[in-house]
Amino acid sequence: MELLANLSPWGQLKAPRLPRRLLQLVVGLTLYGVSMGMMVESHLGLDPWDVFHDGVAGRLPLSFGMVVILTGLVVLLLWIPLRQTPGLGTVANAILIGVATDVTLGLLDTPDGFAARSALLVGGVVLNGLAGALYIGAQLGPGPRDGLMTGLVRRTGLSVRLVRTSLEITVLAVGFALGGTVGVGTVLYALAIGPLLQTFLPHTIVRLDPAPVTARDSHSDDQRDPYRDWLSAYRPVDPGMPVRTW
Repeated sequence: MELLANLSPWGQLKAPRLPRRLLQLVVGLTLYGVSMGMMVESHLGLDPWDVFHDGVAGRLPLSFGMVVILTGLVVLLLWIPLRQTPGLGTVANAILIGVATDVTLGLLDTPDGFAARSALLVGGVVLNGLAGALYIGAQLGPGPRDGLMTGLVRRTGLSVRLVRTSLEITVLAVGFALGGTVGVGTVLYALAIGPLLQTFLPHTIVRLDPAPVTARDSHSDDQRDPYRDWLSAYRPVDPGMPVRTW
């Protein structure tokens, strides 16, 4: 996305339209937590990281949202050797999503019948795509898990897709081994979240002035990894270590 700026954490706060971006960040992270609660209550499968959260929550005397928060904070510690610097949105991501998830789970019951649970699942996946686009578009820093991914890309020189896929397969496998919920929702999320972000992001990015640094390549938009530009924008540039997309 050409409107995503390559900003330092301080630059994110100094950039124009901060009140609008802060509001969008909070709304996006809150809706993200709501969407996670919807998928959990559907009992039809979760995305890879939430399979991990669900598995850990089933083994410890902690709520699902608390596991989300603690996992985010642990992942942030992994940023230190990767020399990643968190932004305000990174810290907010680590806390607000877990709180919003627990509140949603406290208010929302699992509906009766497969059709109703399927509708809850689909609604959760779509809302997750919109929520992700909102917090990304606020341009206040990536979430802890996204920053871990971009840091590994920068340090290893491996492709965005390879690192992302490896991380998600790892947390999915560990979560499944711990008893996390895997099902049709896991597959639906994997197939739908990229196209959903690709659809919503152009409408949610808060434009900054002056014109931000762009990140484009020679591929057409429908052929590119929907995460690529955003991930590339939020990693420090290392001229000696080019990043491949596969």
